[in-house]
Amino acid sequence: MSNGFEEVVLLRDGPASPCLVFAHGAGAGMDSNFIQTVTDLLAARGIGVIRFEFPYMQQRRALGSRRPPDRQPKLLAHWCKVLDAIDVPSEQLVVAGKSMGGRMASLLVDEVGAAGLVCLGYPFHPQKKPETLRTEHLADLKAPTLIVQGTRDALGNLEEVGGYELSPAIEICWLEDGDHDMKPRVKSGFTHTEHLVSLADEVAQFVRRVTC
Repeated sequence: MSNGFEEVVLLRDGPASPCLVFAHGAGAGMDSNFIQTVTDLLAARGIGVIRFEFPYMQQRRALGSRRPPDRQPKLLAHWCKVLDAIDVPSEQLVVAGKSMGGRMASLLVDEVGAAGLVCLGYPFHPQKKPETLRTEHLADLKAPTLIVQGTRDALGNLEEVGGYELSPAIEICWLEDGDHDMKPRVKSGFTHTEHLVSLADEVAQFVRRVTC
């Protein structure tokens, strides 16, 4: 049953192609500080970015009521509606997302034939539940994939992820001392801005490589 908030609304930044379609995470929409900063950095590097919001986030924005994420089938269905609405050839298109948005993209990337996948802070498991893995499909992933992850991410840190069975198509860029938002502690000697710039550099290089 429709909740009336399933329209595909797109925000476009940067050039028309190559293009990264960027889904938000569970708790913040497409204009969160993290997503806005990454979008600006990628557009400045010549990568087009298309943002959108899932139905539950549209409803939260419209009504001001806090809602949990939609269930997986609905999230995936909306992802597909977004891709149908985008006039970019699949060979010039990379699906991407922050946390939950990236996990949903990883579930459909091979099916839709996108040139690649980018996950920023992949939620390998729920917080404080390292035994509940979200990795089964990652062992057989075929699309070129870049995961950018903080080494102390509470949803999959460096030590934990090193023990997972992952497809050889996946490369992981580790940001030292970064948390789930890539934010390092002061004592690390790094800054959040430096990590986001490094993230944007890695993503831009990856997008150019898989869409050329």
